[in-house]
Amino acid sequence: MAGCLPSNPWVTDDDAYWAMNAPTVAVPTKLRVERWGFSFRELLDDPMGRAHFMDFLQKEFSAENLSFWEACEELRFGGQAQIPTLVDTVYQQFLAPGAAHWVNIDSRTMERTLEGLHQPHRYVLDDAQLHIYMLMKKDSYPRFMKSDMYQGLLAEAVIPLETKRRVFPFMRKPRLSSPSPALPPTSGEPSAAGSAAGGDEES
Repeated sequence: MAGCLPSNPWVTDDDAYWAMNAPTVAVPTKLRVERWGFSFRELLDDPMGRAHFMDFLQKEFSAENLSFWEACEELRFGGQAQIPTLVDTVYQQFLAPGAAHWVNIDSRTMERTLEGLHQPHRYVLDDAQLHIYMLMKKDSYPRFMKSDMYQGLLAEAVIPLETKRRVFPFMRKPRLSSPSPALPPTSGEPSAAGSAAGGDEES
C-alpha cells in the first residue's frame, strides 16, 4: 500500500496535503493540473483551473462566455430574494442588444429565454447557459488543453514527495511462518515418519 501524496492529514497530522490543494495556491500540483484534462467539468469545478481558463479566454477575446456561465451559476445557487434583480442584471450585461459583454446564442434559445424573463426564476437562463457551456467545451476547451499556457502550467507544476510513513502503522507486524508439511525437516529434527517407525521397532 503506497503512501499519500504528500501525506494523509488525518493520519500524519501534517497539513501539507490541504495546503497544496487549497482552492488557490501559488503553484498547483502536477496531478491537479493533469486532472483538468480529464473533462471540461473538472476544469470548471476547480477554482484555480477556472481562473487560468479565464486568462486564456481573455487572450482569445471570448472571456464573456465564462463570465456569463459564472453569472448563471450565481443565479442558480443564489438567494431567492435576489433572483429578479440577478436575472435582469445578467440579461442587461450579456444578452440585451448592445450589452457590454454580449454572448452569442442562437435565435431559438434566445426566444425561449426572453419568454422566461416575463416570470423570472433561478433556472430561466438554463438554455442559454447550456448553449455557452457546449460552445466552450467543443471550441475553447480543446484549444486551451493544447495551448502553451496549459503546457507551461504542466511544466511548472509541483510534484510532491511521497510520504515515508505507512497509512496503517499497525500493519507492520511481521508475519509468522509455519512449517509446510511438504518441506523436509531441518537437521536435528526427526521426521514424522521416522518417529512412527521408531515407535514400531520399540514395540
